[in-house]
Amino acid sequence: MRFWAAVLDQRILHESDDEVIVGADERSYPGLCFLRVPDEKTIKNRLYIDLDPDDQVAEVERIVALGARPADVGQGTDKSWIVLADPEGNEFCVLRPHRSLVD
Repeated sequence: MRFWAAVLDQRILHESDDEVIVGADERSYPGLCFLRVPDEKTIKNRLYIDLDPDDQVAEVERIVALGARPADVGQGTDKSWIVLADPEGNEFCVLRPHRSLVD
């Protein structure tokens, strides 16, 4: 979860053997709670995160330096997003820059 705290530029607010809570601070919402599961990933993620940065290339470089790796989910080379996997193999996308969150 240190990976996601770094990607989101958030702090680890709580950490135990089976749970990590990440957020700006203890009173700022939303925060994210990550739970450990013993099972290997076998199917598509139930929750899929898309990151929407100002600079896609710089963000991909930054996230890869944090431990992500390119992932192939059948997206092809003509897509405007880049698929990566976190250190545990969970896929997510880095989108091309948008003018707004709903553009």
